[in-house]
Amino acid sequence: METKTKKTKTFQLVMCAMCAAIIAVSAQVVVPLPTQVPITLHTFGVALCAAVFGSLSGTVSTAVYVLLGAVGLPVFAGMRGGFDVLLGPTGGFLYGFIAMAFFCGMQMKNLPLRIAVSVGGLAICYLCGAVQYALLMQIDLLNSIVLVVLPFVIKDVLSIVAAQYMAIPIRKAIAKISG
Repeated sequence: METKTKKTKTFQLVMCAMCAAIIAVSAQVVVPLPTQVPITLHTFGVALCAAVFGSLSGTVSTAVYVLLGAVGLPVFAGMRGGFDVLLGPTGGFLYGFIAMAFFCGMQMKNLPLRIAVSVGGLAICYLCGAVQYALLMQIDLLNSIVLVVLPFVIKDVLSIVAAQYMAIPIRKAIAKISG
């Protein structure tokens, strides 16, 4: 029994590291915007990892990603890293991804409900990002939402839907592999 437990823990650690790497790679697909908040594939990477591995592992993986960037590894968009990025215009979105991962990882059997809950997590991420952006740019929250949320909604909702659908066969394949 001890061998099975060690194998499971090792598998979880490897998957957590792999998810942090997937999120880091997804962050490097960057389309710069004048608002300093670029279009990236972050949302897809976070949603996919959480949908595949669940709330706990998805949240931990996303937190590991954020911590790696905070200590200076160039994992954030545009190969940036450092605590200053978390304090900058995109910082609220980065730590908002941690909350989003929790919701995207909820393993409900009803796919439309799982997608709706994931979009709720995205809304929390948006709120974190918009509030920090508003404070830094000294604008009101509504203007912040118009500038750094609305341009991303369609892409991000489609990313979540795609991630949730893609997670289904990936989870099945992993279950076969991990036995």
